[in-house]
Amino acid sequence: MPAMSADLIRILAVDDHPLLREGIAALVSKQVDMRLVGEASSGRESVELFRQLRPDVVLMDVQMPDMSGIDALIAIRGEFPSAKVIVLTTYAGDALAQRALRAGAQAYVLKGSVRRELLDTIRAVHRGLKRVHPEVAAELAHHLGDEALSSRELEVLALIASGRSNKQIASELSITEETAKAHVKSIIAKLQANDRTHAVTLALARGIIQLPPQGG
Repeated sequence: MPAMSADLIRILAVDDHPLLREGIAALVSKQVDMRLVGEASSGRESVELFRQLRPDVVLMDVQMPDMSGIDALIAIRGEFPSAKVIVLTTYAGDALAQRALRAGAQAYVLKGSVRRELLDTIRAVHRGLKRVHPEVAAELAHHLGDEALSSRELEVLALIASGRSNKQIASELSITEETAKAHVKSIIAKLQANDRTHAVTLALARGIIQLPPQGG
């Protein structure tokens, strides 16, 4: 029916895991008001496919090896400011959600809730609404008044996460060891952590830093 096809929500799914894309395809295929028009397995591919297909809604994974979902989101919305993107992730961390929403994501859905929430979220976003998973919204509210880490502190935190000592951090960043220690102390205080290791654990959970993808 022509009227039905004109009202179809055209969807582009982006994830480096084929199983998740297959699951999305199976969900969407049963809906009379949706059609999966393309699949991308990387951030770079998603930007190219968006240019070609101009989908109504993009389902974007966050962590992909070549280009993160947030970088792909920024690239797409830089060219197409009205693009509607739903971020799909396993991370409920407030910092990661904040980056995605600031970059222009209309919704933030946890992969564990895809079967329950995704279809309603697609329809809501297509209508111009925003949706954030309740667990993520609670995390955002909880950390609303927290003092943000500076760009230098983020560099230091990433080096702590990779196992560097204060002396090694000082050497890599061309600062004194005392300055490195001061940065570490500030990071621990801002994250309300007990020590360096706890600071890294909290930062990973909140999405402030991410470990690089492991080569397979």
